[in-house]
Amino acid sequence: MSSSQQHREPDPTENAVPDTELGLTEDQLQLLRHGQQAVAAAAPGSTSSRAASRASSQGLLLMDSSSLTALGHHFDRVMQSIQQRLEYLMEQSQIVTLSVYDHAGNLIDNADAEIARYHDIMAQIDELELDFDRIAGIRDIVRGFRQRAEELERELERSGGGSSSRRERHGHSSRRSHGHSSGSGRRR
Repeated sequence: MSSSQQHREPDPTENAVPDTELGLTEDQLQLLRHGQQAVAAAAPGSTSSRAASRASSQGLLLMDSSSLTALGHHFDRVMQSIQQRLEYLMEQSQIVTLSVYDHAGNLIDNADAEIARYHDIMAQIDELELDFDRIAGIRDIVRGFRQRAEELERELERSGGGSSSRRERHGHSSRRSHGHSSGSGRRR
């Protein structure tokens, strides 16, 4: 061997194949080329970096073991980065989901509380309506008593009766009204 052959660097493209002959899709070719460029940019100035950059720009894939190892490590790092991002996003997704469930749970709890409050209000309204009806009934009874009392007083004034007959009639009327009142109380 001559000394000029020993000092000559081997042509990196000697161990390279056109990337279009690898049977890859256009998307896979883009990823491969981008990977070679990233490997070249990771070690600027080195022989392997320059070779990878030149091969990538010519549409070639370096097939030597060190270039393929570097490219494999690059894709491992990219995949690890993607995996970490996925894990982070999954955690965030769980946090959001729990937050939504908590919010929904709070809404449900609030809705349950509002429904209970509504039922309580409706029960109070029912109770007030019953009280209103009871009071209206008592009011009507009182009106009836008053009308009877007024009628008795007018009748007594017309008849000009004595004070003793007035008491007896008044007492009798009072007992009769009392009976009506207690009868009303039983209907409740």
